[in-house]
Amino acid sequence: MTPAPTTAPDSPALSAAATSEITAVILTYNEAAHIQECIQSLAWADRVIVFDSFSQDDTVTLAQAAGGETAQSVFENYAQQRNAALAHLTTDWVFFVDADERGTPELAAEIRRAVAERPEMGWYVPRHNYLFGKLTLGAGWFPDYQLRLFKHGRVHYERPVHELAVVDGAIGHLENPLIHYNYRDVAHFRAKQRAYTDYDAGILQQQGVRPKLHNYILQPWRQFWWRFVSLKGYRDGLHGLRLSLYMGYYEWVKYCKLAALWRDGAKG
Repeated sequence: MTPAPTTAPDSPALSAAATSEITAVILTYNEAAHIQECIQSLAWADRVIVFDSFSQDDTVTLAQAAGGETAQSVFENYAQQRNAALAHLTTDWVFFVDADERGTPELAAEIRRAVAERPEMGWYVPRHNYLFGKLTLGAGWFPDYQLRLFKHGRVHYERPVHELAVVDGAIGHLENPLIHYNYRDVAHFRAKQRAYTDYDAGILQQQGVRPKLHNYILQPWRQFWWRFVSLKGYRDGLHGLRLSLYMGYYEWVKYCKLAALWRDGAKG
């Protein structure tokens, strides 16, 4: 993996726009493989805080060695953890970054300009996703906007999985992407999708949705078509085809899990 380039805090590209202090926050659990490169890519921020969920590896030690501040909190869910991290902050702005993401000099300069010159209270940041080591620009993985940059005191999080940022104020969109080293390989992808389908099936059951026969056919097909055709997965060639097929398959898995939830409920 090639580290994203970094920019020193006193870089000329940033100094002219640097008027508001920014803290970059990285939520971690067993991220020893990523944490130092991530911190290095955020060297332009005024503070970098690693908010750790009591990792069992060397995440905290490596983070401190790389110059990051560290704090720890028991993990309950993602919304709770992000809200707990926000409570630790004193700077004007907060920029949430995942350990498998990297900042770039171009994004750093754009963030500095945005917080100094614009009235928005929150900002969406696009991502360049690397899936199985390949930059993926189709099938829904670009621009993949993430709401990550906020004025401190104007945001809180809701919802335990796929957490939702609620911003008090206007929201804008940045142009320069975070680099996201997403799924390492197929095994990593499958593990994540199993967790997501568990959650999504549970939400559907809570909403009273019961699977019908056509759901097992039409929903996977629609997901595949949406990914491969509507979202131009074909632009990524065989890689895009494979990803679109995987996503269609996991749509089928979701409805199978939903059916199992209803069966188990009837037995209970």
